[in-house]
Amino acid sequence: QVQLVESGGGLVQAGGSLRLSCAASGSIFSFNPMGWYRQAPGLQRELVATIVSRGGTNYADYADSVKGRFTISRDNAKNTVDLQMNSLKPEDTAVYYCNVIRRGMNYWGKGTLVTVSS
Repeated sequence: QVQLVESGGGLVQAGGSLRLSCAASGSIFSFNPMGWYRQAPGLQRELVATIVSRGGTNYADYADSVKGRFTISRDNAKNTVDLQMNSLKPEDTAVYYCNVIRRGMNYWGKGTLVTVSS
C-alpha cells in the first residue's frame, strides 16, 4: 500500500513562489514515476510535472504551461518529491495532487490548494 501526503500549498501573489512537498510511504522505487497534477475548478485534472530515475539520473517532464517556471525534484532515499513553483500566475490556481505509479496503479494524495491572487 502506498500513501502520499502533500504539504506547502497556500495563498501567494502573482509573481511569487511556493514549494510543494510530497512524502510517500510504502514500497517506492526510484524507477516508479512520481509527479504532480493539478485540478482547477470546473476543469479536468492535468499533468504538471513528472520525474523518474533511471541509472542514477533523474528525468523530468513538464506541461508546456509551466516550463521554465516550475521545477520538480525527488529524493529517492527519503521517498519525497517536491515542486518548486516560481513566477506564479493566477491561472496556476488549483488543487495540486501528488502521484506515484507503481505496478501499473496510480496512487494519489488528498491534494493541497494553491491560490494565486492577481
